[in-house]
Amino acid sequence: MTDPMIVSGTANDIDSLRRTLIAGSLQVQQQTIPKLAELGDAGLDVLMEFLQKRSDTPATWIDGKAYQVLYNSDAPKAKEFLLSHFPEGIVPLKSDCGINYNSLQQLLAAQDFQAADRVTIEKMCELAGPTALQRKWLYFTEVENFPSVDLHTINNLWVVHSEGKFGFSIQREIWLGLGKNWDNFWSKIHWKNGNNWTRYPNEFTWDLSAPRGHLPLSNQLRGVRVIASLFAHPAWK
Repeated sequence: MTDPMIVSGTANDIDSLRRTLIAGSLQVQQQTIPKLAELGDAGLDVLMEFLQKRSDTPATWIDGKAYQVLYNSDAPKAKEFLLSHFPEGIVPLKSDCGINYNSLQQLLAAQDFQAADRVTIEKMCELAGPTALQRKWLYFTEVENFPSVDLHTINNLWVVHSEGKFGFSIQREIWLGLGKNWDNFWSKIHWKNGNNWTRYPNEFTWDLSAPRGHLPLSNQLRGVRVIASLFAHPAWK
């Protein structure tokens, strides 16, 4: 027979964590989600309830963190819930060019940041057109013509699935905070160490231990003009 004290204690834990998840600060919510993940089905139920109640509002990185627990769970109920409520993922995959960002969402949800970075460049080349797709890199003049809707989709995917650490908007915010000083920016996001550029791929950090703004690389290997065009894009105005 199950000890009723254990059952009661678990229920109390669940209720306490549910309240904390709903009403806590971002930092507290961030700490609560892994605790719920450790509690098996009961914890997953709370996360599903949390996401369902917030489904009418734009996803934040807290939603992304809860979604990732469900996405990476083997529990059938989690898979059924996501298929029913978030069949394309937690971030709406809007595109003015008919581009499918589903593979990017899946890679980011799985925290495969290196593969997601490669797909990001591919999708940006796809935005630029067949010639860019064939050459596999971008001219800064092509970036200027990107639809704002698509840039927002790519950026939101990165922000939501990285605890708010990665994304073009995060990088731009850091760059502006440094007075648009490129040398300080490269150093701050660890794209450069002293006079040495960070070497692709092994010297980059492909997980959440990376500094804020470290990813995506946004054609980093081709110099400043592409990223400068990205930061100057009207999408961020």
